Amino acid sequence: MDGARLPIRGAFPRQQWIETGIVVLLVGWLYYSILSRLAAQWVSDPNFSHGFFVPLFSLLVLWQTRAQIASTPVKPSWTGALILVSGLVVLVIGVLGAELFLSRSSLLLVICGLVVLLWGWKMFRAVLFPWAFLVLMIPVPAILFNQVTFPLQLLASKLASWSLPLLGVPVLRQGNVIELPAMALEVAEACSGIRSLLSLVTLAIMYGYFLTGSIRMRVALAVAAVPIAVAANSLRIVGTGLLVQYWDPEKAEGFFHAFSGWLIFVASLAMLFLLHKGLERIWPESPKANSTGPEHAR
Repeated sequence: MDGARLPIRGAFPRQQWIETGIVVLLVGWLYYSILSRLAAQWVSDPNFSHGFFVPLFSLLVLWQTRAQIASTPVKPSWTGALILVSGLVVLVIGVLGAELFLSRSSLLLVICGLVVLLWGWKMFRAVLFPWAFLVLMIPVPAILFNQVTFPLQLLASKLASWSLPLLGVPVLRQGNVIELPAMALEVAEACSGIRSLLSLVTLAIMYGYFLTGSIRMRVALAVAAVPIAVAANSLRIVGTGLLVQYWDPEKAEGFFHAFSGWLIFVASLAMLFLLHKGLERIWPESPKANSTGPEHAR
């Protein structure tokens, strides 16, 4: 340990697997109600429905890198106890204060503390990526969510009101309301693009992990997912405006409205794929970079 290290044990012998199982059961028992409510929010709130895929992907990464994890030296550190206690304190504060974000986020601190306490910092570095990815499964606090959503509504309104006149549709924008000759379109919170933005960023990280071994490429794809999602959502609003003006205002709601959301999301994935192919021409990957991908971990 730091200052006083425990004896170094072999990488994941039978005793380590037993310890891991006990720890998983204890953490599951401690966080059962919190995780149950979290899963219920993934089901009921479309903005965070991508949360189901996050822990599954993290588990997949752990499985694919199991050989690297098993070969990592086990050097437990008492600093993990400090992190663990900090996580438990955050959990108590979150539960007593009915603050869901704190109680859910404490799980990451508890996991970090347990890994460092039982297996050491080298082991934590080996599982850092799947651990950090779990952040995306936790819905952001409502106050922060609203601070991001409204500017996205205004941005989407501005982009659409700029694009529609180029296509022959006169508009008058008032905040997040676009006045068309046929009717008024309100860019509501559900149309802000925050849902597709969160989902696309999550999928961009997954996409980068599976299809490229370059860290630079992975970061670029994750960052690029934000403007792609914004542009795609603005394109959806433009399409709705054209539908209202040149076909039937009633078609702007119901099935066509929901279907356009799925269609634009598929278009976002296509843009992400094209961006990846374009960046490959600018940043050709070396064999060494490719060897860091999931295939190398098998």
